[in-house]
Amino acid sequence: MRWTRNIRVAALLATAALGLTACGGGSDQPAAPSKGGAPIVVASFNFTDSQILAEIYAGALEAKGYPVTRKLNLGSRELVYPSLKSGELQFLPEYQGAAITTGFGKEATKDAKAEHEQLEKLFAPEGVGLLNYAAAEDKNTYIVKADLAKSKGLASISDLKKLDKVVMAGPPECEKRLPCFKGFKDVYKLTNATFQTVQEAGPRVQQLNSGAVTVIPVDSVSPLVGDPQYVALKDDLTIVPTENVVPAVNKKVLDARGADFANVVNAVSAKLTTDGMRELNKRVDADGEPAADVAKDWLKQQGLS
Repeated sequence: MRWTRNIRVAALLATAALGLTACGGGSDQPAAPSKGGAPIVVASFNFTDSQILAEIYAGALEAKGYPVTRKLNLGSRELVYPSLKSGELQFLPEYQGAAITTGFGKEATKDAKAEHEQLEKLFAPEGVGLLNYAAAEDKNTYIVKADLAKSKGLASISDLKKLDKVVMAGPPECEKRLPCFKGFKDVYKLTNATFQTVQEAGPRVQQLNSGAVTVIPVDSVSPLVGDPQYVALKDDLTIVPTENVVPAVNKKVLDARGADFANVVNAVSAKLTTDGMRELNKRVDADGEPAADVAKDWLKQQGLS
């Protein structure tokens, strides 16, 4: 999704200065009969599961003979969207709710099918189309330490009202976004809450563990969700929209490549699950495996390579 991940300012500036030249992913994909034409430019944001997803879709296309160029780890939507809309980037695994709220500044409908229709209409004037969305979601989830949750009876975000003081640590953009701290203030009316900017994900977890902060946003595909050391709070007032993965593709590519291309991409989306993405993220973030290798393994396991 996602803007809960660390955004390295220096890296963003370097990427912007170079143009979108950052490339990632393996070029050692197995050869397949080429379908010709210009390479399809597959992009990702600068967080783990976006890179994994881009590698998965790119690998599936290459396995069916489509030429692909990878431009991965590019940064946030603010950097990526202009190049997607211009056609410099042609294929982006997106997250429906965040694309609507952050990419277009609109309120998302919070239902996957309706969000798909809403996002399709928003992208249409930009020459970008959508293929099928996946069951897999990567959405903001808010975690507190399990011992605090147990001692104070915290199960939902609303329960944070029970505390004298709530400190959320998050990336700077979280403070002004409704699915994050702004929602805590404007929707949940947590008058006891303050925000602390902590740019990197690792230090946010450290501050949560030390008790310096009360709650942090993580992605639903993070290995921290489900870790017995933490409790994921229920978003009982639904500030976070559904965040189903959906491929956003340049319409000229869709028209030129036709039904076979769409079928290859949709076959990948049909296999993606949130639990599966959490496991793939763990292999990259915790185990240190390259995203390209993890994607290749997944495609093989799913019979898509």
